Amino acid sequence: MRQLAGIFPANEYPDVLIGLGEPDDAAVYRLDDERALIKTTDFFTPIVDDPWLYGAIAAANAMSDVYAMGGDVLFCLNIAGFPEELGMETVAQIFAGGAAKVREAGATVAGGHTVTNPEPFYGLSVTGLIHPDQVMRKGRARAGDRLFLTKPLGTGIITTAAKLTGAGESRAHRLARRAQGKPDIDQKHLDEAIASMSRLNRAAAKAAQAGGVRSATDITGFGLLGHASEMAVAAGREAGVGFRIEAAAVPALPGAFAYIAAGYLTRGSTRNPEHFRQHVTFAPTVSDAQRTLLWEAETSGGLL
Repeated sequence: MRQLAGIFPANEYPDVLIGLGEPDDAAVYRLDDERALIKTTDFFTPIVDDPWLYGAIAAANAMSDVYAMGGDVLFCLNIAGFPEELGMETVAQIFAGGAAKVREAGATVAGGHTVTNPEPFYGLSVTGLIHPDQVMRKGRARAGDRLFLTKPLGTGIITTAAKLTGAGESRAHRLARRAQGKPDIDQKHLDEAIASMSRLNRAAAKAAQAGGVRSATDITGFGLLGHASEMAVAAGREAGVGFRIEAAAVPALPGAFAYIAAGYLTRGSTRNPEHFRQHVTFAPTVSDAQRTLLWEAETSGGLL
């Protein structure tokens, strides 16, 4: 998207405070000296079997970018695609889960657009509001700042474990997997991951604003190390900014390390190191499992 920045020069659009040329989580447009709009869009294919929970998680994930900027959600539009054979009852449950989460955010779903698609997808176009001087940006970290992570890691690992060992697994695959000592998904672990993914980052954003936080992002597809790398690079080497993360202090969801050992990994475990390895150095004491957790993709993760 940054390649399009030349079509819309910043000096021609002075009210676009954050646009195509910036690495931040959402666009910001100044309405006046007191108000700015935050705009973002996000959607994905199902990561859990329950349609209501899928809708709720997708909505929480989409609104997270507004919270990462420090704003409040005003209203949302549904963005969805479903195969014709899915059935209206299932579609209605997905929309209901998303709507419930938007309502929890103190906002409303005001419309949307749905298309026919072979694979289901659902998400939101989100509009938020913030004071122009209170936007939390990736590039405002400074030497001496403390890092706070508001949710544990492991959602991508646990949902992958559920997918690989769930109801859709063939009997032959299940027998072979168990013979190799690879565990079934523990429903308690999945429930905790779902609770984490469904939890809004609204309270974390309000706490950050109250505490005078300047810089933030949300942890999603690039994993903790990928998103932390983006923040450090955006802050600039001239600012003397580098992040030191104590691997053992990073919170993990129950079961995450067991599923890492079983090899239940997302593509993020290989893609993220490929993209961000040049920015990261590990101490010898950081185990392979810890490194995997820090690289792994998250869904509706916390704020950093």
